[in-house]
Amino acid sequence: MIIEPAERLSQVKEYYFAHKLRELRQRLASGEDIINLGIGNPDMSPPVAAIRRLTIGAQEPGHHGYQPYKGIPELRRAFADWYVRMYGVSLNPDTDIQPLIGSKEGIMHISMAFLNPGDQVLVPNPGYLAYASVARLIGVEPVLYDLLEENGWEPDLEALASQDLSRVKIMWVSYPHMPTGANGSEELFDRLVNFARAHNILLVNDNPYSLILNEVPRSILAAEGAEEVALELNSLSKSHHMAGWRVGMVAGNADYIKSILTVKSNVDSGMFLPVQQAAATALASPYEWHQEQNEVYAARRELIFTLAKELGCSFDPNQSGLFVWASIPDGYLQSESFADWLLDELGIFVAPGFIFGSNGEGYVRFSLCVPSAQIEVCIERARAARQVLLP
Repeated sequence: MIIEPAERLSQVKEYYFAHKLRELRQRLASGEDIINLGIGNPDMSPPVAAIRRLTIGAQEPGHHGYQPYKGIPELRRAFADWYVRMYGVSLNPDTDIQPLIGSKEGIMHISMAFLNPGDQVLVPNPGYLAYASVARLIGVEPVLYDLLEENGWEPDLEALASQDLSRVKIMWVSYPHMPTGANGSEELFDRLVNFARAHNILLVNDNPYSLILNEVPRSILAAEGAEEVALELNSLSKSHHMAGWRVGMVAGNADYIKSILTVKSNVDSGMFLPVQQAAATALASPYEWHQEQNEVYAARRELIFTLAKELGCSFDPNQSGLFVWASIPDGYLQSESFADWLLDELGIFVAPGFIFGSNGEGYVRFSLCVPSAQIEVCIERARAARQVLLP
């Protein structure tokens, strides 16, 4: 290299799953039989109608050019209709919705639109790794706030209010919560909105799991007063099995959306038209389609519960989303050592809880994105290993 990497890279590490999946690929290539229960990469197909529309649209000669930064009107209307049907929230498709190339980019766009160097952001611990990483990349200080099992994985807002919040501009939340599967509630959303209003903080709810094994899908935008202080990220990655398609959105007050578009328009050149059209078709899927997917996930979750019990883990059976969050068995002091034992001795890869923050230590995360037959193999391996004294 003729120049050194930017100093900001010293503030972040390579995404855990990036290097861990490289290791898994190498071990699989060498002949190891490893079952990956570590990542939320949906293995089922998107709605058939969406695939059909993508295929047809890609064959149109005029569909391969640049597209509007705001997304096509059809996609924005589809998101608006989806929010009315699923969450009871009315959004103006012309002003309140910004399609994204996956909601992950929205974390960067929102941060760049509203944060200056020296500002602070409130980041859940445990929580999604990208919130803190993006903050560090743009010269902002992440301030971790505790989520604890004894509090139902909900923030202690009274404790937060006693801190110096004068530099805090954004608070990241995610309900249903990743990685713990905590559902959240209308009452929690009301308290969060009131907290944000009282402290002049922009509240951003990351909401990709609300349609998965969750009886009551919720949006923070339904809370009274949310239009003043809240944004919501959502995507088709988990809800419609379209992770590789990279289709997401951010919704909220038109002024916030306008600022986000200013950033986005300087970063990319729009989304492939047939992908947008197919996404609009997917969003029109009836709720019955989601129920069918959830029947599959529910069966898998019961098997994961069985696997967790065989491994000596404990868990909350009422958690929702695409994962099972479980405490590690007695005898293990760290989640990483337990995850390594599972990988090396049983050929089962799970995500160690420490990667999601210090409050994730002592837990592991199992993914439901694996066919039942493979989970049953994991159960057989766990039962066979019961004769081996766990450290």
